[in-house]
Amino acid sequence: SLQRLASLAAAAQQEAQQSRQQLQAQRQEVERLQEQLGRARQDGERWASALQRAQREAMEREATRGEEQARQQELIRDMKGRLLELLREKDALWQKTEGIDPQMPSVAPQDMGLCARCHKDFRLLSRRYSCRLCQGKVCHVCSVDVGKQGRCCLLCYQQRQQQAT
Repeated sequence: SLQRLASLAAAAQQEAQQSRQQLQAQRQEVERLQEQLGRARQDGERWASALQRAQREAMEREATRGEEQARQQELIRDMKGRLLELLREKDALWQKTEGIDPQMPSVAPQDMGLCARCHKDFRLLSRRYSCRLCQGKVCHVCSVDVGKQGRCCLLCYQQRQQQAT
């Protein structure tokens, strides 16, 4: 029976040795998992911090965008107001000028050496044209080419354009 006890003791020792080895392996596994958990927590904290920073930056960009949009809307409002002012001013000027008779073309001066509009001397290099409407003698600058019909003075041309509209 002593042998039996010795073999049982040896078996128990062997079993205890295996349990210690398993326990040691499990402790090492727990330590490794704890290290991984610590690294995962640190990564989580870094990601949370990065997320908060990104959210804060997005909110700041949105606020800046809102301010810029408000400035642009105010500028548009101001421009519309200025446009209305200019339209009113144009209408007022139009009403003031509506009753004014357009200047009738003046009769050509008796001196055939002067332009009927700008009174510039006709010289060797400045050609004179006869206005086909008022028959006045005008220089090149004061006349308009109306195609096959010839040339006419600027004043007659402007009056003709106003009548056409």
